[in-house]
Amino acid sequence: MAALRSLVKLARLLGLVTWSIEVRGEKLKRYRDTCGPGQDGVRRLLAVLERRKGERAIRDRAIVRLLFDLALRRGELVGLDLEHLDLAAGTFAVLGKGDGERELLTLPHETTSALRAWIEVRGPEPGPLFVNVDWAGKGRRLTATSVYRMVRQIGEGAGVRVRPHGLRRGAITAVLDLSGGDVRAAQRFSRHLDLRTLTLYDDNRQDLGGRTARMVAAAL
Repeated sequence: MAALRSLVKLARLLGLVTWSIEVRGEKLKRYRDTCGPGQDGVRRLLAVLERRKGERAIRDRAIVRLLFDLALRRGELVGLDLEHLDLAAGTFAVLGKGDGERELLTLPHETTSALRAWIEVRGPEPGPLFVNVDWAGKGRRLTATSVYRMVRQIGEGAGVRVRPHGLRRGAITAVLDLSGGDVRAAQRFSRHLDLRTLTLYDDNRQDLGGRTARMVAAAL
């Protein structure tokens, strides 16, 4: 778009056209870190939770699996109710960013197992899927802030610097790694509307900038 505007501007200066382009091109947000904790980092998070006992550990394991296995956003996760989940069918309905309707997503076996274990603890009552297990706020819906703090705390125990959105980014990078850079598959998985966002992930994954810099340096 910028190149087209420049061309039209030059044409106006030369008197070839009398019109101009006023539409601004959409800026693409650049992410400094798209790799997240990596698959090994996520394994370490899950290992910490496996060693812990109690309701909280069972709940947190289901949360970590959803954040990574399905690349959920915090807001999507805390907005889930029990009714949005169908363990028998292996699906759940998520309200994505900017979406007006819920989208049906398929649950991997490992994620389903973690969710089933949590629901056995939570109980079959309708309402928020993920609730507080502390006595002070027991049964209340978890907030996005609570999920953020929880993931950071688990990361500290695992020696991994991580936050919820880092799990999402790590999952997307894992898809690109495992699929050989299939950005279309990564787009479907991440539910990003703009394919260019996935090309940034892929560029960062391959360190194209670093590779190019090494080529230039070696040419001297």
